[in-house]
Amino acid sequence: MGVVGGGLELIEMAPRDGLQSQNSLIPTRAKVAFIEALSETGLLEIEAGAFVSPKAVPAMADSLAVFQKIKRKKGVVYSALVPNERGLDDALKARVDKIAVFTAASETFNQKNINATIQESLERFRPVISRAKLNHLPIRGYVSTAFFCPYEGKIKSEAAFKVCLELLELGVDEISIGDTIGRASPTDVRRLLDLCLKKIPLKKMALHFHDTYGMAVANALTAWEDYRVFRFDASSGGIGGCPYAPGASGNVSLEDLAFAFEASDGKTGINLKKINAALNQIAPYLKTPFSSKLRKLL
Repeated sequence: MGVVGGGLELIEMAPRDGLQSQNSLIPTRAKVAFIEALSETGLLEIEAGAFVSPKAVPAMADSLAVFQKIKRKKGVVYSALVPNERGLDDALKARVDKIAVFTAASETFNQKNINATIQESLERFRPVISRAKLNHLPIRGYVSTAFFCPYEGKIKSEAAFKVCLELLELGVDEISIGDTIGRASPTDVRRLLDLCLKKIPLKKMALHFHDTYGMAVANALTAWEDYRVFRFDASSGGIGGCPYAPGASGNVSLEDLAFAFEASDGKTGINLKKINAALNQIAPYLKTPFSSKLRKLL
């Protein structure tokens, strides 16, 4: 699935990856309004929640209510993170359009994040993926810390590549490769993509950059210009972070990334003024400032 008219596809992470990082709980009605506003921006996919343990991620405890209350726009995919079969049960109740499972290329990060080895996490996904397919749900597989880990340092490209292939063998439809601590450089991106694209079709690949070191836009442009990767995760306003990656900032700002692509003759289909309007709705509930550079100019 690409953007209307072809070109680039930006997948909105703010309602899940962004809001889950907030220290204070955000009212369900505010999340619903935010997602509905984002639905009017030209986005074709929004990760709207996560069916995870409320003790582990309190900010996502109302995901079922959010999915039940949003007015869905035709043509927009509303997806959710699902770690296990119990989460899938809730996702099915919520009538999600797509699910995502998640693991990492770093053993230490995986243990701290989901208390499992990489192989244990993959085994947990088997029944989730099987049941999702029975319910005709597309499945995304996240591979976190594919470049660097906050605990292990630099991750070998071969290790990340191996996890990507294992997820595909399990039956996921798409891989999202993550620079969780935002430390990758264009050289790191090229090294991993040189491996991945030998076996993974472009249509099954997405990249998920965080912007801790200010490299995310450069990394995305490298992937698109040099390899024609066309699907990228991003978060409006740059909202986000990771509780298991100390010091990591949020996903790359969706509006900054959209502007960079458009300035480089790419087509995203995103209305930046409408993104800004959506951010104005959620801004009163956030305790941290937006990291987007473009927001100051809109």
